[in-house]
Amino acid sequence: MPKDMTDPRSIFDRRESEARSYCRGMPAVFATASGSEMTDADGNTWIDFLAGCSSLNYGHNDPDMKAALIEHIAGDGIAHGLDLHTGTKAAFLETFESHILAPRGMDHRVMFTGPTGANAVEAAMKIARKVTGRTNVIAFTNGFHGVTSGALSATGNSYHRGGAGMALNGVTRMPYDGYFNGDTDTADFLEAMLNDKSGGVDAPAAILLETVQGEGGLNAASPEWVKRIAKLAKDSGALLIIDDIQAGCGRTGTFFSFEEMGVAPDIVTMAKSISGFGLPLAMVLVRPEHDIFGPAEHNGTFRGNTHAFVTARVAIEKFWADDSFQKELAEKAGMVHAQLSEIAEMVPGATLKGRGLMQGVDVGSGDLAGDICARAYEKGLVIETSGNEDQVVKVLAPLTTPKETFAKGFGILKESVREALATETANIAAE
Repeated sequence: MPKDMTDPRSIFDRRESEARSYCRGMPAVFATASGSEMTDADGNTWIDFLAGCSSLNYGHNDPDMKAALIEHIAGDGIAHGLDLHTGTKAAFLETFESHILAPRGMDHRVMFTGPTGANAVEAAMKIARKVTGRTNVIAFTNGFHGVTSGALSATGNSYHRGGAGMALNGVTRMPYDGYFNGDTDTADFLEAMLNDKSGGVDAPAAILLETVQGEGGLNAASPEWVKRIAKLAKDSGALLIIDDIQAGCGRTGTFFSFEEMGVAPDIVTMAKSISGFGLPLAMVLVRPEHDIFGPAEHNGTFRGNTHAFVTARVAIEKFWADDSFQKELAEKAGMVHAQLSEIAEMVPGATLKGRGLMQGVDVGSGDLAGDICARAYEKGLVIETSGNEDQVVKVLAPLTTPKETFAKGFGILKESVREALATETANIAAE
């Protein structure tokens, strides 16, 4: 047997596609995980500040969700049901209605799509186009909505767009809030373009946005800007689509990222942590008057994950039946902000980004941010970058992370920042 065959990682190099990404910078072979920690096959443990890119907002292997899932499986509960009626789906919908939709005055229907966020975005764009009879969708700079062709049309990142191998049409790109880093109000810019008969912008079917751009660098829109965009959508006859795939499920401090902004989206896309357990589940919330797809007009073999319905119900009942969890999030968000402020002070010119438990530090350089995250990994912290140049060190820890674990993780991050800055200074001096 060749020597490298004894290394369990050799199979990945031999057989896994070159499209793999996270594992390149974090090559451990992870074996177990609990709460906010992951452990590899050799017993080494990392604090998780990535949380499956916000797919594990409630941590790894929440005991109550796990127990409910094991009970369901052990009892020969339905494992796959297409979109057939099941007791687990009914229980999830009842819980989602009573604890999430009704308290927020939302009358939206729930459409289960294929299990990815990109599929939810595809469905949302199709709904808007069918409802309005228009084709153009307005999306924003640095937005990230998925990498299937329709969703990719609305995604701004040139690297991902370059993978399409085809023209990406049907979307007009507009500047996001704060894009010009000055006094220019980009909502005014959009309004002028929409109202100018020679502006060259076709009447939109929808305006699609994230209130906090996760992959785009934690750019956080102000409530005032979002309200302006919502009004522009209504005035122009377009549907407002809010992509809450990464920013939802408590990540920004409330269940939906737009709750305290005074807007009522026509469509909301959700995925990632909606299952509560890291299981694939995606859905589109759509106002009843826009719920116009015919049977199976947008379908998929895995539209609705029965196992995910089990854990999603428990997640909502456990964390969102009252406001105690939301109050905890506000306290933790303040702690994260304070820790990141200290880190920002360490890096010349650094700025804070994001809100809630979706915050980070723009360190001004993708190389520096990458070095910081690589050093943190070597010290036992899983953390990643985001932004148009990967210049933002992004904290997406599970919302359930204990304060002492946060403190330990930020200690590792600060040490990594100090070392990376020292290396950068030494390299500059040597040039």
